[in-house]
Amino acid sequence: MHDLSDPGPLRSPAFVVAFEGWVNAGSAGTIAADNLAGEGPVIARFDPDALFDYRVNRPVVDFVEGAIDSVVWPVMQVRHHALPERDLLVLTGTEPNWNWQRFAAEVAEMEKHLGVTEHVSLGGIPWAAAHTRPVSIMTTASSVDNLPEGSERPQGVLRVPGAAVTVVEHAAVEAAIPSVGFWARVPHYLGASFSAAGLALVERVIAHLGIASDLAELATAAADQIAELNTIVEGRPDVLAMVRQLETDDDDNGVISGEALAAEIERFLRNQGTDQV
Repeated sequence: MHDLSDPGPLRSPAFVVAFEGWVNAGSAGTIAADNLAGEGPVIARFDPDALFDYRVNRPVVDFVEGAIDSVVWPVMQVRHHALPERDLLVLTGTEPNWNWQRFAAEVAEMEKHLGVTEHVSLGGIPWAAAHTRPVSIMTTASSVDNLPEGSERPQGVLRVPGAAVTVVEHAAVEAAIPSVGFWARVPHYLGASFSAAGLALVERVIAHLGIASDLAELATAAADQIAELNTIVEGRPDVLAMVRQLETDDDDNGVISGEALAAEIERFLRNQGTDQV
């Protein structure tokens, strides 16, 4: 299902995963993963025919002067970013339609082959949060002992529709690779990518992995987008009132219950396409 090039010797490699689609509200996970991958070369590609239903994830066809020029297929690939502190391997692409179990098993096998020391999942979840407040991060892990000190995590039992990113993480855990997941809480009323959520995830990952990353461009994009959102919201009294209420509610900084998280996701699904800016 995949082709893998030899990346050479790796130093304590961490394997970062984020997919476009489910559990990627605001494109938070993929924005962060792209930043972490940098300009690193592609070392592995997966066969799109084995992963995608092209009636759902259609290829892009370019015409030039009326003639077919190219067909661009959905991509699933691993990039290698060699940092001074350690190596990063970053798996990104559109969430697959087919063969999740086989795909996850192959990713875990690849991780074992490359000597991966930690698996990191990234994503975004819709939440009753204001875009004017700092983005908070929910953390999950392969075991409670792997949770970073001071991290927010769901309490009790959490049961939600599965995502490919978590299926892949589970396969890594089954292969005895420690894992952690960072999930940005994205304002549920935003209908586009949210750079501030991607920035918050990158900041959390670099702190957790003990690496450095150039955040200047992403930080500028986040600040510019928030300024633009403020302007839009000021012209929408209904949305402005909602944002002010969310800011008031932000005073409660307690732990996240599984019931609350599931309720927020269900509300997001019901309201998709409505009341978004």
